[in-house]
Amino acid sequence: MRRYGPAALLLLVGAAVLRISLFSALYLRYVRSGLRPYLVVSGTLLVLLGVTTAVRAARAVPAKDEGPHDHGHDHTHTAGPRFAWLLTLPATALLLFPPPALGSYSAAREDAQRAAQGVGTFPALPARDPVELSVASFTSRAIYDSGRSLKGRTVRLTGFVTRGDGGAWYVTRLLVSCCAADAITSKVQIRGADAPVTDNWVTVTGTWHPKGKLGSTAAWPLLDAKAIVKIDEPSDPYEKR
Repeated sequence: MRRYGPAALLLLVGAAVLRISLFSALYLRYVRSGLRPYLVVSGTLLVLLGVTTAVRAARAVPAKDEGPHDHGHDHTHTAGPRFAWLLTLPATALLLFPPPALGSYSAAREDAQRAAQGVGTFPALPARDPVELSVASFTSRAIYDSGRSLKGRTVRLTGFVTRGDGGAWYVTRLLVSCCAADAITSKVQIRGADAPVTDNWVTVTGTWHPKGKLGSTAAWPLLDAKAIVKIDEPSDPYEKR
């Protein structure tokens, strides 16, 4: 059976890729939505290659009527080590138990604020409250918007819960350009409400609480909470840069 090891590995990896991209939205935990067709094509090619490899391995099996004296033929008896089948375990795990989206552990490694564009004016917000904003957009306006567009506005943010020092907690999102490997953190500290369970997804409605000199390292995005609603993790958990 060791001759079928490469075919099994190709089939398992291909099936795992197709499972997360063709038959579900799990691929959004790893890459942006626009890359889905490439994943589907890659998974399909891996499955086809696995089938082809398995067929060739089956055809290479010696005929049953060859006795122990028939060793003059030209095939070899070389086979890989028995533990080579262990290579199929990671692919099987990906197929059966795809890992969750990046969460608080990943966010904790990106605490430093990034000056995306520096101090300046931002486009006007919609007139109606509450204003739905991404966490990244709220953060940028709170720290860099010289026009103070958040002042007096009620906003609504959605993200997962992370915790900081001294009982502080945050609504957090991870931003991606291409895939989860390039994710960076954006987060807003929530005031006036008890922290939900870490990594739970919530929608928080509240008002901006100014802090620190605009554009300085002392500036920090704060939101005075009026309402918090626990929600299910969205199918696409990342914000886009």
